[in-house]
Amino acid sequence: MPSNEALTPLLRQFRVLVAGGSYGGLSAALALIDLSKGRLARFNFTPDAKPPQYQIPIKITVVDERDGFYHLIGSPKALACDQYAAKTWTKFADIPALKSPNLQIVRGSISSVDCRNKVAQILDLETKETRQEKYDFFIAGTGLRRVFPTVPQSLLREKFLEEALDHKEAIRNARDGVVIIGGGAVGVEMAAELKELYPQQKITLVHSRDRLLSAEPLPDDFKERVISILKESGVEVIVGQRVIETTAVETEQGKRTWNLTLADGRKLEAGHIMSAVSKSSATSSYLPKDALTDDGYVKIRPTLQFQSTVANAEHHFAVGDIAQWGGIKRCGGAIHMGHYAATNVHQLMLAESTQLKPEFLALQNYPPVMGLALGHTAVSYSPDSGVQHGEKQLASLFGEDVGYTICWNYMRMSEPYPA
Repeated sequence: MPSNEALTPLLRQFRVLVAGGSYGGLSAALALIDLSKGRLARFNFTPDAKPPQYQIPIKITVVDERDGFYHLIGSPKALACDQYAAKTWTKFADIPALKSPNLQIVRGSISSVDCRNKVAQILDLETKETRQEKYDFFIAGTGLRRVFPTVPQSLLREKFLEEALDHKEAIRNARDGVVIIGGGAVGVEMAAELKELYPQQKITLVHSRDRLLSAEPLPDDFKERVISILKESGVEVIVGQRVIETTAVETEQGKRTWNLTLADGRKLEAGHIMSAVSKSSATSSYLPKDALTDDGYVKIRPTLQFQSTVANAEHHFAVGDIAQWGGIKRCGGAIHMGHYAATNVHQLMLAESTQLKPEFLALQNYPPVMGLALGHTAVSYSPDSGVQHGEKQLASLFGEDVGYTICWNYMRMSEPYPA
């Protein structure tokens, strides 16, 4: 990583509070540590880019309800394969890149943010006590609240592994097969992954609309390719039908099965039901209402700063899924936003310390792009490349572990904090 050996140290220490320790929040924290030490941000691949001339004392506090970094992309596999699950959740204390004296991780939640006075209320989940945290810059990256099995509900790694094991056993022992309700991105990946892991198990995917991925602004040939791959793998796909009733049935062996009724009157039997219907909500209740849309997303400028209607808006940023920005929400986009937010925070620090004019990075509008891991293959779409699919796409987009190693290495999480 290029660095500047002849650094001018600045005296003022800046306090940065980051809400959320996932892709966006951690990327912002790591990039900001790089910049404050006179190094290029780890995500900066601009040719001939010059590292900062100043070393800035900073104190970063990251607040997250979980005790570690969870690879959200891998959920469809992690919640069905306990061996893979163990890889997807790494405790923050075990991540070498986070062992910086400038960085503190708090397992907790933020209950309120006073933008005018730059102070937040934090509930520490370890001590069960609420404390005030003053800051100079705030970065919101708490994402969306998603229901199980889209994401695990556990907040501790050990509990998550138990959750994944219980879920795997429920799938494996489902005598009448598994029914997945909802044919969005999560539902189709889940169906393909279950069929790959348990080829003898009957897997049925039910979607209320006539096409899978109906909520996504993607071309029809992408959606048709997805459904053809699912059918070829042995997944039974039912589209254009809503599940209007589910009834639990206790068997003589003391096990529970389910009877499902579709809108056209058809009956399905299942030993296990998984709901992949989109039920996500923004986790922004701690922010002032004038910072949010009606749906709870943070209104941002291209610089990722809050809109000017909020007090001290220039010192408040939002990254990742919680931010209102175009395009399909992806982890790569969250990492990109974290990098840009950190760079712009650093520019403001320099401006306040040296009177230099800040040079901000600005987001561009994202085109709709998507990549789906479907068992032994993958399907992708971008405006430039169109629809592509196959094992090579799987290797390119997701590697051998549903993108875990790709994301981990890109964020350079295994690299110890350099002195």
